[in-house]
Amino acid sequence: MIKILQIGLGPLGQKIGKFIVERKGIETIAAVDKNLDLAGQDLGNLLGLQNMSINIEPNIFTAIQKHKPDIAVVSTVSSLKHIVPTLEEIIKQGIPVVSTCEELCYPWEADVELANQLDELAKKHQVALVGTGVNPGFLMDALPTFLTAVCQQVDFVQVKRFQNARYRRLPFQQKIGVGLSLDKFEQQVNAGTLRHVGLTESMQFIARSLGWQLAHTEDIIEPVIAYNEVTTPAYTVPKGHALGVLQTGQAYVKQELKIELQFKAAIGIAESFDAISIKGTPNIQSTIAGGVNGDIATCAIIINTIPQLLRSSPGLKTMADIPLVACFS
Repeated sequence: MIKILQIGLGPLGQKIGKFIVERKGIETIAAVDKNLDLAGQDLGNLLGLQNMSINIEPNIFTAIQKHKPDIAVVSTVSSLKHIVPTLEEIIKQGIPVVSTCEELCYPWEADVELANQLDELAKKHQVALVGTGVNPGFLMDALPTFLTAVCQQVDFVQVKRFQNARYRRLPFQQKIGVGLSLDKFEQQVNAGTLRHVGLTESMQFIARSLGWQLAHTEDIIEPVIAYNEVTTPAYTVPKGHALGVLQTGQAYVKQELKIELQFKAAIGIAESFDAISIKGTPNIQSTIAGGVNGDIATCAIIINTIPQLLRSSPGLKTMADIPLVACFS
């Protein structure tokens, strides 16, 4: 039985906790959240589950010393800079880590100093760590990279992830700017609070895997505009306001566009899908009709990574290093 310490019990952390309960061979034995309102609460009550008596603790060091977990699952923040102190505290106690931190999925280009610092610390303490999720971590980086394995030559990689946000949870709709005026949309983009984190990391992952030296990357964020008033259970979006976001990542080798990633999430998109197009020898076209549910997939990939990471050599890993399969026993 693999013993798990969960750190971070927001909506995603809670869903991961429920998935762990449903899976054989793993169990949560301790939980930590720095929100003092949660300290002392029972994790089972928080998850709406019975027969789970785990007190949520505010201190990582104490939880590790008391419970001796095999691995930590960290679902707290998207920023590499902000998660490093948490990761270091865990690693120094000899505990491997799998995290939902988007910038941890491929951090060597954005902050090579921090990436090397984490890699060296993990090797020193003989543990592995990895950042993963549905995106980044799989759909827009690992999966298209794996598909290039059957190509003699690759000239261009394009990935599109289009999602109808009408039926997504309210926090997701808020995150993508549904209902904002174009001025407020632009303000949030400029403030860095309205964006999908990870497109740049995904492009860098693909480029490294294919041996491409990128000259530069671009991350373009635009509103999807309502041309008529749109009403949902949560919103009435006036004409001319934002229905969601279209974010395009582009990566260039010299002056040639080699990678393009499009993430579009908005109310009323006609069709949700995930599509990969590889131009090369041969050309590859792959589409997942209806798209992959992001919440389910992120929780699943976190759990499926756990046994593989425990078998991994020490250091900071990417999903190219993890032989990933669904493990049900």
